[in-house]
Amino acid sequence: MASSQCLENPPTLSPTCGAGTVQEIAGLNTYVTGPSDSKLAILLVSDIFGYEAPLFRKLADKVAAAGFLVMAPDFFYGDPVDLSNPQFDRDAWRKVHTTDKGYEDAKPVIAALKSKGVSAIGAAGFCWGGRVAVKLASTDYIQAAVLLHPSRITVDDINEVKIPVAILGAEIDHITPAEQVKQFGEILSSKSEIDSLVKIFPGVSHGWTVKYKVEDESAVKSAEEAHEDMLNWFTKHVK
Repeated sequence: MASSQCLENPPTLSPTCGAGTVQEIAGLNTYVTGPSDSKLAILLVSDIFGYEAPLFRKLADKVAAAGFLVMAPDFFYGDPVDLSNPQFDRDAWRKVHTTDKGYEDAKPVIAALKSKGVSAIGAAGFCWGGRVAVKLASTDYIQAAVLLHPSRITVDDINEVKIPVAILGAEIDHITPAEQVKQFGEILSSKSEIDSLVKIFPGVSHGWTVKYKVEDESAVKSAEEAHEDMLNWFTKHVK
């Protein structure tokens, strides 16, 4: 969030986009898509632009099409980053919308999924959401996690991981540089009891999986490759 890369190519938000519906889950407005009777669920934690970003919801629908019940809560309570507002204060926003609060807010959503009969849950976090997902990965609340161009992840966070985790990083990332992602990979690979995947995508920048330009064929291809990696990880470990 400290870097301008987080703010590049902001989406045009749309409250009605996507094939799913918005429901209130554990007190949070939540984009819900996929079979409601599925025993397998995926929690998607957005970047700073929130759950109304069309490409984010498109990805949620893609995961749902694989048979998962997908929930993408509005962890920002209707207050995502809004660069069109000249009064927008990044630092003030960041103090209100911490990843620690996102982690706490995710717990009752997970509990709601389990009360619906869901037996296995995965979590994917993008940028800001990556920190929420890695914190969940230090618990037994979920069965697998994917961190996509995460921000503000620390070595301590990685050391705490207890479940299968995949980290998909960008070659051009000032927030979580490729070298740092590789370091995380070395830590994870030393945990022989935990399955892990660490992959650096060449030629792409932070945010590429949900903020690509749809007219850029190469960008779309890189994003779709990451989407497939994420889906494969969940298919393998959330069952």
